[in-house]
Amino acid sequence: MLRCFVFCLLVMLAALPLSAQESAQTLTVIAHDSFGYSEDVMAAFTEETGIVVEVLHLGDTGTMVNQSVLSREAPLGDVMFGVDNTFLGRALAADLFVPYESPLLEVVPEAFHTDPEHRVTPIDYGDVCLNYDVAYFEQHDLPLPEDLAALADPAYEGLLVVENPATSSPGLAFLLATIGVFGEEGDYTYLDYWQDLVNNDVLVVDDWSTAYYGEFSGSGGSDGTRPLVVSYASSPPAEVYFAEEELDAAPTGVIAADNTCFRQIEYAGILQGTDNLDAAQQFIDFLLSVPFQEDMPLNMFVFPVNAEAELPEVFLEYAEIPDEVIEMDVADIDANRETWIQAWTETVLR
Repeated sequence: MLRCFVFCLLVMLAALPLSAQESAQTLTVIAHDSFGYSEDVMAAFTEETGIVVEVLHLGDTGTMVNQSVLSREAPLGDVMFGVDNTFLGRALAADLFVPYESPLLEVVPEAFHTDPEHRVTPIDYGDVCLNYDVAYFEQHDLPLPEDLAALADPAYEGLLVVENPATSSPGLAFLLATIGVFGEEGDYTYLDYWQDLVNNDVLVVDDWSTAYYGEFSGSGGSDGTRPLVVSYASSPPAEVYFAEEELDAAPTGVIAADNTCFRQIEYAGILQGTDNLDAAQQFIDFLLSVPFQEDMPLNMFVFPVNAEAELPEVFLEYAEIPDEVIEMDVADIDANRETWIQAWTETVLR
C-alpha cells in the first residue's frame, strides 16, 4: 500500500510542469512608484519560470537611484526597473549593474541602445511635451505655440504651468529641453529664456500631479486655469481611456513640433551583488517580450521599445510621436545636472 502511494506520488510529480516541481524562486525588483503591470501577465511569467516577482517601490526615479547608490554594498533587490536617461549617468558611474545582453535586443531599434556595455537594457520610452487644453484655444481663437520660444510671447502670459526640475522628472526633462534648444552660451541662453518665462507669469509647482490635475485646465476633473502644461505625449490617450463617459475626441492635445519634446528612455538593469543572476536575466528578457511590451501602454502610458509590439487603439488614435525630439548624452546630463538645476533655481525661484 505504502509502495503504491509513493509510486503514484512520483508519477504525479513527474507529470507536473517543471516550475511546479521546483520550489518557487523569489526575485526582488526595485522600481519607481509608477511601475505597473497586469496581474495576469506577471502570473504567466511566474507560471512559465517558477520565479515569483516582488516589487519594492522606492519613490521617484531620483530617489530610487540615490538609495541604490547608497546601498550598493547591500543591494535592496536583484533588478532595477525605471532608471531613465536623466539619471542613468549617475547609476552607471556608481557601477550598479551587471552587464547582460538580452537576445531580444535584436528587435529593439538602435536608437535605444544607449549603453554599448549592456549594463542596462532599454524597456520603454516617452516624450515630455507641452500639452494644451483644446477647448481653451478654440474658445479664445488663440493659435498654439509653434515652438518653445513662443511661450515667452505676451499672448501666452499666465497660461503655462511647469514642474520644478529639482523635484520632478518631467520638470527636469523640460529644463533639459530648454538647454538643448537655447544652450548655455551666446547672447540668449536657456537662463535668459527662463527669465522671460518668469516675466510672462509661468507657474512652477513641485510635481506632475499638482501641475496636471491641479493647475491644468484641460484635465478631466481639474479646477485649474492654465491651458498649457508640461506633460507627456501619451497624456491625451490617458484622458480618453480613463474618462467616466465615452469621448468622441481627446480634450487635450500635444504640441509635437520639432525640437519641443524631450525623449525619456527607461531602462532595467541587474544589480551588482544579486544571488539570482539567472532569474534576473530571465526577467530582463520578459520585460522585452511582446506580452509585457504590449501590456505597458495602458498601465504606465509609455511606448514599447520592442518593434514587434503593437500599440493599443487609443494610443494609435490619440498619442503623438514627434518626428524630431531633443536628446542629450547621459554623461553630459550627469556631469551638469546639479549645476543646471542650481542655476535654474536662482533664476526662477529667487
